[in-house]
Amino acid sequence: MTLTRRHFALALPALALTACGSRAPAPPPEPGEVQVRPPRFGDSDPVEFEGRPPSAYPVHGIDAARFQNTIDWRRARAAGVNFAWLKATEGGDRIDPQFRANWRNAAVAGVPRGAYHFYYFCTPAEVQARWFIENVPREAGSLPPVLDLEWNPFSPTCTLRPPAETVRAEAATFIRIVTAHYGQAPVIYTTPDFWERNHISRLGREVWVRSVAEHAHGRYDGHPWTFWQYSGTGLVDGIGGDVDLNLFNGSEFAWRAWLARRLVR
Repeated sequence: MTLTRRHFALALPALALTACGSRAPAPPPEPGEVQVRPPRFGDSDPVEFEGRPPSAYPVHGIDAARFQNTIDWRRARAAGVNFAWLKATEGGDRIDPQFRANWRNAAVAGVPRGAYHFYYFCTPAEVQARWFIENVPREAGSLPPVLDLEWNPFSPTCTLRPPAETVRAEAATFIRIVTAHYGQAPVIYTTPDFWERNHISRLGREVWVRSVAEHAHGRYDGHPWTFWQYSGTGLVDGIGGDVDLNLFNGSEFAWRAWLARRLVR
């Protein structure tokens, strides 16, 4: 979800999720049986964070979109990708062209995965929620959905920045509709400037925060967070080029407990 690269997937018609290869995903393991693999990641532009470094957290993962092209998910899993969020939709009419392949192949490789929606401030929240639901299967064992809230200054059609109250009201509408369908409330992904201007903490939702130059604890004024995107220049076996690196804020035990509570049923 790097701001300068992530947001303009080609518009494609809404089609049913189709098979991609001959192997079907195995049934997802029970949360208590999920194996955590230590990350063996690189970084093309590493940062030395003050405080507890990312390497001190045991559970790491990625988010991915069309910019990563075709991912070898088995190699990525072996390299320590313990979870992945995949760009699915944007606005009310765009789907990432790699989403369906990523959705299926990550599951085949045994990577817990979920989908994220990049919010577009020129399209009604109801339309965007229905578009996400139309394109992302409700599949048992999936991670909860993610609502990606950040500005889109590079959009060729919409650079609207509504008031903070409007932003939160639209997000609440999206969350209500998507929660009713998947049985899990979305995690909110956001960036420091968006968080501060729109007082996203007032939504009272679980958050996934981006902070690639400063530790998340300092950048978000100590507000609780569940996931931290700590790099946009990660290097992971099985993925060509840079990829976003993320971590879970907790132990392996806490990760399994989170999965038991938050997986789609």
